[in-house]
Amino acid sequence: MIFINAYIYTAEEEPIANGFLTVRDGKIAGIGNMKEWKRPDGEEIVDLSGKRIYPGFVDAHTHLGMWEDGMGFEGEDGNEMSMTSAASLRAIDAINSFDRCFEEARKAGVTAVVTGPGSANPIGGAMAAVKTTGGRVDNMVIKYPVSMKMALGENPKNVHHDRDESPMTRMATAKIIRESLIKAKRYAQDVDKAAESEDYDLPDFDAECEALLPVVRGELPVHIHAHRRDDIFTGIRIAEEFGLQYVLVHATEGHLVTEELAECGADVFSGPFLSDRSKPELINLTPSSPGIISRAGIRTAVITDHPVIPIQYLPLCAGLAVREGMDYDSALRAITITPAEILGLDDRIGSLRIGKDADFSVFDSDPLTLAAKPLAVFINGREAYDTGILKGQMKNE
Repeated sequence: MIFINAYIYTAEEEPIANGFLTVRDGKIAGIGNMKEWKRPDGEEIVDLSGKRIYPGFVDAHTHLGMWEDGMGFEGEDGNEMSMTSAASLRAIDAINSFDRCFEEARKAGVTAVVTGPGSANPIGGAMAAVKTTGGRVDNMVIKYPVSMKMALGENPKNVHHDRDESPMTRMATAKIIRESLIKAKRYAQDVDKAAESEDYDLPDFDAECEALLPVVRGELPVHIHAHRRDDIFTGIRIAEEFGLQYVLVHATEGHLVTEELAECGADVFSGPFLSDRSKPELINLTPSSPGIISRAGIRTAVITDHPVIPIQYLPLCAGLAVREGMDYDSALRAITITPAEILGLDDRIGSLRIGKDADFSVFDSDPLTLAAKPLAVFINGREAYDTGILKGQMKNE
């Protein structure tokens, strides 16, 4: 299939004012200016004159499919509150890919998300990067695991205080994370010794340590839930102590400490900010935060934290960030190529380039405005949503 005469926002190069996009076998096979296009024989062509093509939107932090829409306890599978450290939990075993919010994501042009455990536990489990195509979750996976979830601040305290168990303080939360990482490092050393010499036996199997092996070896990043400034720096302190790859999730007060975050080389998933200040640590919540953080030279993606903000409002959140001072291109990149780069998935998603997955949306207006809706959405080169308006544009040449 070939799309012609469209404005194309690639998210990598300058936008193409009048361009073509060729899709073949689920990948982008060609892209460029219409002046470079040569009409092929026997190809299905879609004339998009007056319309725009954008990369599929990427939400780098959600709990999509972990808290089912319109359900109570029966559909809540994101927090295993009976455990303290839960590194061995796997998001892929809890995602309900048939939840209707996946369809709502597709209809909004959101083609890829990271989803997984909540923040009840200091270590919550492994997150998954998936397409929003629906069907069997195993067929939706982009990368699993994509990260290990950790949490600081009020959420672990509140959950376990109600159960009259540790952690009841921020100190105890940090202690549990450190203890788990130290144990995993020693476990890794024993595993390595056993691999190098017959004189050493493998250590007794430990599911928590096994799950943390790629973390302490620097192979799997940690996504650290932190809102308050002190919690942000506790997360960074622990990551630096153990040499971990890390991303700050939420960083609600990050706009107040941009100089320090820039010095640390931190990446930030900013949001949700289209919401109320529902707990004390959100007192400094502001939609101007992603713009301030981004202008400080910090890689910043905009997130919904679905279901806190419903997934379909991801582009609206980016638009709100623009209204509150974020550079327009930075905001559009914050829901396309920037999260893909932070996640290490930019070889497949986040932009329009030859060889990448054919995930894109067709709009007839600015996608970051309130009135904008996709006319069509494609995931892996297949039509995932269509209002029907494109049917009349198709013709065989």
